[in-house]
Amino acid sequence: MIETIYVEEALWDHPRVTALRERLHERRWIRCRHYGEVFNPRPQHFRLQKRRPALIVAQKQSRLLMEAPSGYAIGSRHNYYFSHLLNCPYDCRYCFLQGMFRSANFVWFVNYEDFQQAIEETWRRYGGETVHFFSGYDSDSLALEPVTGFAGWFLDCFARMPENAFLELRSKSTNIRPLLRREALPNVICAFSFTPEIVAERWEAGVPPVEKRIGALGKLQDRRWPIGLRFDPLIHVPDWRDHYRRLFEQLFAGLDGESIHSVSIGVFRLPRGFYDRMVDLYPTEPLFHGPLVKERGMVAYDQALEQEMVDFCRQALLEFLPGEKLFSCQF
Repeated sequence: MIETIYVEEALWDHPRVTALRERLHERRWIRCRHYGEVFNPRPQHFRLQKRRPALIVAQKQSRLLMEAPSGYAIGSRHNYYFSHLLNCPYDCRYCFLQGMFRSANFVWFVNYEDFQQAIEETWRRYGGETVHFFSGYDSDSLALEPVTGFAGWFLDCFARMPENAFLELRSKSTNIRPLLRREALPNVICAFSFTPEIVAERWEAGVPPVEKRIGALGKLQDRRWPIGLRFDPLIHVPDWRDHYRRLFEQLFAGLDGESIHSVSIGVFRLPRGFYDRMVDLYPTEPLFHGPLVKERGMVAYDQALEQEMVDFCRQALLEFLPGEKLFSCQF
């Protein structure tokens, strides 16, 4: 539960802040000049803050859209990501955010209208070509929806956009009520991330169980929402082939593979600096001392093992869905 909420002084009377203050008036509210005063100082302990993170309400003033890394795509030439939220309420041990940020506090950027303008201008720049906009790169798109109202607002935004302007909501949350309350949009992809149950139970604290996420996706599919499956990153464990095959069988027992929008496979890779910080947080964590190699500033599984895992999962998934729906995200 969020107990402390910081607000940039200039946003104190912003309509979204005012509405949140009315709903959460009993929480501790603190004004600050700029979110960086709270989020960026060096002497912070990510693990301690993760137990009771604060919320920092801020305005994103630049770089509202970022070009997606090469390979981060599901078929479009033009790919961008944006982040209305920094940090995630879940605690996945392998998550790169704990290596990228010094603080575990959430930063919520409330200037949605500016994001919308950047999205519209970017789409127009390509003269009608398909453009994908990814949400959930620096957080989870749906997990804090009761606080942010993000999905509800951006569904309205993309309902007004042409159908070749796509939004992907990347999530592990079962908080799908904003989607079920309205008609499906063909240009909004509800993409859920999955790992095998053994990985989820060991290293995904707070994440809804696999079967509940499958149930949520089934409801969305029944309502004709485009849904995606994201196996990113692939995590190596003993008998990993059996665990991934079991996961795929479980998923496609509850979902229609023919009507799934897309499936992507991503590998476990971290910049060396992120990895070093994560090891500092968990010096004895076996996950960070597995079959990993360090080269060219990155930490990843040995290239042969990485390719073996991707190839196996690709072939196993082709038993359940057409090949044109399957993408490898490697960057």
